[in-house]
Amino acid sequence: MSAGVRAISGYDATGDAVRIAGEVDLPHELTLGRREQLRTDRCTQLAAAAASLALEDAGLAGDEAAEPGRVGVVVGSGIGGAATAEHNWAGYFRDGPSGMRPRAIPMGMINDPAAWVSIRHGFTGPCLAIATACASGADAIVAGSQMIATGEADIVLAGGTEAPVVRGIVCGFDRLSALSHRNDDPAGASRPFNKDRDGFVLGEGAALLVLESAAHARARGAHVHAALRGYGRSSDAHHVTMPHSDGEGARKAIDRALRSAGAVAADVAAVNAHGTSTTLNDMTEARAIRAALGDVGVAVTATKSLVGHALGAAGAIEAVGTVQMLTSGLVPPIANLNDPDPGVDLDVVRSAPRELTGTLVLSNSFAFGGHNVVLALATT
Repeated sequence: MSAGVRAISGYDATGDAVRIAGEVDLPHELTLGRREQLRTDRCTQLAAAAASLALEDAGLAGDEAAEPGRVGVVVGSGIGGAATAEHNWAGYFRDGPSGMRPRAIPMGMINDPAAWVSIRHGFTGPCLAIATACASGADAIVAGSQMIATGEADIVLAGGTEAPVVRGIVCGFDRLSALSHRNDDPAGASRPFNKDRDGFVLGEGAALLVLESAAHARARGAHVHAALRGYGRSSDAHHVTMPHSDGEGARKAIDRALRSAGAVAADVAAVNAHGTSTTLNDMTEARAIRAALGDVGVAVTATKSLVGHALGAAGAIEAVGTVQMLTSGLVPPIANLNDPDPGVDLDVVRSAPRELTGTLVLSNSFAFGGHNVVLALATT
């Protein structure tokens, strides 16, 4: 799959205040058949593609590769079947009940991607959907790791999916004054920590990670990319859409991730920031990082600068990006960071990749509702 910020192609946005988004090009080999497409929302279709890629990479694509009853599925999503909801409500208000498709409800449910992945692959272990807004994907990874830790599963397919690029959702976020209006510069619109940032770019996408107990991975000779050393979670208990300005909730999540990983601030080589490109969120996150890690020279990057903000899928997409940092030994630069906000005061990576000088990287996810999740990922 490839993704990038560009003019919206999913609908005619001519004349709209926001006409750009991060959209995914799904290759033919990962696209569901026509019959399956008619029975699923794009949110589920993206999850299905991500599941196929993850299982293939993990050597679990064959029918006999794993005991189905010992494989769990956890998929997070902030919104679920947005296109299904918009299409069917429009049909209802136009034509009454006959304007709604018979499968409108299951197609739009937040648990449909998790259920569908489980059904498609015959995994009969625990199957969950997580909905904690923009922290959903990261929360799903935490939930999957807990299943393994308690012995409920040997393997868990965990992550997030989102397909929110429909007019109603884009308009709704714009009414919150959350989105960038750089319609004439799509690739440059998402600019975390830059002085002139003006909002985030809504994106779609999916990422699922194969989580596995160390013993089970060794027994089957699996190639392990990285280890989840720990995680931290907290709630701001402050406001539905705004983080607390002092970043205290986010700081607590970082502190708890370090404690869970048996690490200290000096052990952190880099942070993959939540980095939405909104004025308040970027500044609040910077305060939290400084408060939790102090002056240890940790390199900070932000995946959303390249692909936009995929809401409930973002935490999982960024976890994959963090794993790629660990495997490549490089911290990628933040795109469009031409004039860093002096109030941010972080060691942001810009212009060129930087060598990763340690083995532990944090991935931050902070969400509407005050949900905070930080993953501590490390080399094995």
